[in-house]
Amino acid sequence: MIPEEVKQAVQQSLNADIRSIRQVSGGSINQAAQAKLSDGKTCFLKWNNRADPEMFVKEEKGLQLLQNADTELRVPSVLTTGQSSSGTGFLVQQFIHEGQPQRGSAERFGQALAKLHQHRTSTFGLDHDNYIGKLPQYNDPHDNWTDFFIEQRMQPQLRMAMDSGKLSSPTVNHFESMYKQLADIFPDEPPALLHGDLWGGNYFFDESGQAAIYDPAVYYGHREMELAFTYLFGGFSQEFYRAYKEAWPLQPNFSQRKDIYNLYPLLVHTNLFGGSYGRQVQSIVERF
Repeated sequence: MIPEEVKQAVQQSLNADIRSIRQVSGGSINQAAQAKLSDGKTCFLKWNNRADPEMFVKEEKGLQLLQNADTELRVPSVLTTGQSSSGTGFLVQQFIHEGQPQRGSAERFGQALAKLHQHRTSTFGLDHDNYIGKLPQYNDPHDNWTDFFIEQRMQPQLRMAMDSGKLSSPTVNHFESMYKQLADIFPDEPPALLHGDLWGGNYFFDESGQAAIYDPAVYYGHREMELAFTYLFGGFSQEFYRAYKEAWPLQPNFSQRKDIYNLYPLLVHTNLFGGSYGRQVQSIVERF
């Protein structure tokens, strides 16, 4: 259960006592719990003693960006972030009760995601770096998507995988060959506000059937990057995709580009978990 030092730090930060606590799933990175407070609020608490506490501060910024986009996506409000006396970082946010999709829920989700992606800026990236999982995510702004994809997404993860021995030199060399083709592969589109880590485990439908999204890795990127990731592990319905494409049609041949975009989450998973993810990376990049 929650370490006593984390509990004390949370209570001090919230100026409220934790009356009861129940451990819940925090995914594969963090530990998490549902907590009931003395002020009557129920909140979602997560902590991690093996990651940079700044990770949760950046997550709060990302959630705020998603909230400010003012779509029909439900984004939990953050109550506080901080760290315990031993340096364990934590984040406390609004607890959203999970429900079931209702008629039209998936379609509204697809439309809302298209609306999120219509929030634009002048460059790809963000004004600060953040995290994907517990790994650093670099967001130095670029005018060109291909350059951003190579320099801010592929290269940092490749260096990490090489340094840890999770990928071999021949596989890394294949990336150089692929890079030369990307300018002709990626369609020209403006920088779009992305959740950044949108897979089936980072959303659910609340009790009213509204899509709630959380655990973001926000930046401004190519919207196809987000759509490709939703296909990687499944969990999104055909109604969702149909509604998205009706709201904002994709450019031709997206299905042929999906695997290239998904090299990024696959490299992240290679660095976090190893195993078959590295072989998937190798299989994709060898095709180019």
